[in-house]
Amino acid sequence: MVKIVKPTLRFARNEILGIADRYKDKGSVLEAELIALKPTVDYRGFLRKAELEKVAHWKAPRSAGHSRKNSEDYVIEITKFALATSSERAEVESLTLLDGVSWPSATAILHLFHRDPYPILDFRALWSVSLDVPTQYTFDFWWIYVGFCRDLARTVGVDMRTLDRALWQYSKENQ
Repeated sequence: MVKIVKPTLRFARNEILGIADRYKDKGSVLEAELIALKPTVDYRGFLRKAELEKVAHWKAPRSAGHSRKNSEDYVIEITKFALATSSERAEVESLTLLDGVSWPSATAILHLFHRDPYPILDFRALWSVSLDVPTQYTFDFWWIYVGFCRDLARTVGVDMRTLDRALWQYSKENQ
């Protein structure tokens, strides 16, 4: 029997903006650089190897070195496909073909550079919506989380980056 996950926010929806305002990640300078790259990546339609390495370092510094194993051409081809396909499953799973890109890093790439709003899989954010980190991520788990976050962001009237910051910060303060 498959266990159905149902995200539940651990705090009141009207607290999202206040909690997000307290977000002070140690990588916030790098985060700002990555956010500033979005127009360039949108125009180009893909990431370059150096940009992938920055995302990997921001999301998972301890394992970021693995992203250097990818060739420039491979990074371009995979990210071009992931950012252009209309299949949500192909978007996220294709990114995990890259060395150094796990599900959380793949979702960070989509969060930062995809035209549609995507949350980042992160143990802190998952805790803030009452979800346990699974032993292995699956598309079904991720898609439930995406739907929950999109609905919540739309209902509250915030963008996905604001919601993601609030989920991360709440866990940091309370977990």
